[in-house]
Amino acid sequence: MKRTPIYSSHKKLGARFVEFAGYEMPVLYTSIIEEHNAVRTSAGMFDVSHMGEIFIRGKDARSFIQYLVTNDIRSLLPGQARYTVMVREDGGILDDLLVYCVNEETWFLVVNASNIDKDFEWITRQNSSCEVSNESESIALIAVQGPEAKRCLESFLDASIHDIRYYRFREYKWKGHSIFCSRTGYTGEDGFEIYCPSDIADAVWNTLLEAGRTIDLKPCGLGARDTLRLEAGMLLYGQDMDETTNPYEVGLGWVVKLDKGDFIGRDALEHIKSSGPKRILKGFELIDKGVPRHGYPVFSDDDHQIGQVTSGTLAPFIQKPIGFVLFSTPSPPETFLVQIRHAKKRAHIVTLPFYKRKKESRQ
Repeated sequence: MKRTPIYSSHKKLGARFVEFAGYEMPVLYTSIIEEHNAVRTSAGMFDVSHMGEIFIRGKDARSFIQYLVTNDIRSLLPGQARYTVMVREDGGILDDLLVYCVNEETWFLVVNASNIDKDFEWITRQNSSCEVSNESESIALIAVQGPEAKRCLESFLDASIHDIRYYRFREYKWKGHSIFCSRTGYTGEDGFEIYCPSDIADAVWNTLLEAGRTIDLKPCGLGARDTLRLEAGMLLYGQDMDETTNPYEVGLGWVVKLDKGDFIGRDALEHIKSSGPKRILKGFELIDKGVPRHGYPVFSDDDHQIGQVTSGTLAPFIQKPIGFVLFSTPSPPETFLVQIRHAKKRAHIVTLPFYKRKKESRQ
């Protein structure tokens, strides 16, 4: 298995490791609940260096990315990022990703770790005039998330970052090295992500830990990252969506801009939107006691299977058993049954997200 450049520091901190996307990654340091709640109440830090960074350079970079993804990036300015999906010709989701505009001729896509090779091959195959490079191995990514994250980053950078708005980023110099600081994240909290050269990642990680001592910054693993994103109503590629699902089925129709001009999958997505998706992903909460998990079948009251849990957990902060169901019908019942081991537990559909931070923290 691969290891991130921060592996030795994780080891010293007593992390427990799991295999994820070919990497040996920390799943927890103390407990998932403790790390989850630290992000909700103060701040937590994640090594997400396994994520992929694919750079696209050239005078046609903007128009090429516009053709690759479903969202409209025509208005994206240097220092801005945008969430989108990349789909096949039939509308199946190849990946969900972030598009970063460094300048008019330099862009990069942040893609899921499990999809790096697939995405790079797909993008290269579509390319005709741009320079496309997979720079994932040379770039490390560290996320600091939570209501106190801003204080930690300002101490680390020795600079004010108040004017970095949501989905914006800026380049800084840190000990002579160029790094990017973006205000994005995958936890439902205010937070920042640091993109830095891999050879300084360990130093950045440990300096951030030191800078976060005053706010009790906690190192966090993939376990808390998963429960946080689910509590915030965010999807995970490979569980809640994949190439067999389209954006309209999983609630991502808002990142499909059919009026932006031609892009890969446009005709298929236009047809799906006009005819309506044949199935739908919904958030749910158990009414009965139990913990829903990925793969559990879902039944109607008359005992017909009508779907399957794609993600589920007992949410640590809101203390509720929650999850997503991909229903096999576009009009599921408001209440239904989830098969948990040998018993069927009653559940009901709820509006996403399950948890939402206070508006004043999103500046």
